[in-house]
Amino acid sequence: MQVTDILRAKGRDVMSLPADANILDAVVLLAAKRIGAVVVKDTSGGIAGILSERDVIRALATENVRALVLPVATYMTRAVATCTETDSVEALMEMMTQRRFRHVPVVDDASQLCGIVSIGDVVKAHVEETTREASNLREFIGAAG
Repeated sequence: MQVTDILRAKGRDVMSLPADANILDAVVLLAAKRIGAVVVKDTSGGIAGILSERDVIRALATENVRALVLPVATYMTRAVATCTETDSVEALMEMMTQRRFRHVPVVDDASQLCGIVSIGDVVKAHVEETTREASNLREFIGAAG
């Protein structure tokens, strides 16, 4: 199974904000869309960073309520790991586990944002694939017996 299979099932919508949006803007968007991270875009529309719920908590712990008016660029993760649609779910799961993050933007061959995958999406896809394989094996064994 590949990342493209996940995007086909969940869609390609990606919530994003400009780098000069403030933390409160991000909090409102995260809550309204019930998501755990937002992609931060630079002025040319490229990926400047990613801001997760963890980053918001870190900002609040450091700055208290003053964090809410700071630009998301202050607390976003700048070195964003990405994947492509042709990456395998297994490779993506391994990367997310080893590097301890829960959201990975998906980029196309031109490095343009074309989706985002969460660890929940990856686990769901892995469970579905495992369930399908087990069912196929049961059918095969039943037909052979």
